[in-house]
Amino acid sequence: MPDVPPRERVVLSQRRGARMVRTRVQVAEQSGVGEHLVRGLVRAQLALALRLGVAVTLLFVAIPILGATVEPFATATVFGIRLNWLILGVAPYPVLYLAGRLYLRLAEQAERDFERLTSDEPGADR
Repeated sequence: MPDVPPRERVVLSQRRGARMVRTRVQVAEQSGVGEHLVRGLVRAQLALALRLGVAVTLLFVAIPILGATVEPFATATVFGIRLNWLILGVAPYPVLYLAGRLYLRLAEQAERDFERLTSDEPGADR
């Protein structure tokens, strides 16, 4: 049999050492750094919820104000029902649904960013 050279492991890049801070471990152990990271995630989701809540509230408050200040809008009727009451009776459902979907999408994106931040994998932070 011919002389077979020993197998050689080929890697694309060498890790230059373990990460100094194991963020996932610190989050699991609820250390000071982990607690700060989790608090940041909760704060980001709370800020998102408050911004969306204020936007939806302003939208629904604007309709009666518009009806009280703009005469054609206040007197317009559709099928014998005033337009502003019709809008207030029908519009909240799709608007609230879309606001909920938007919040869910953005909150999950914040969670994915948090997971990427706390991941121990070297390519996860890209």
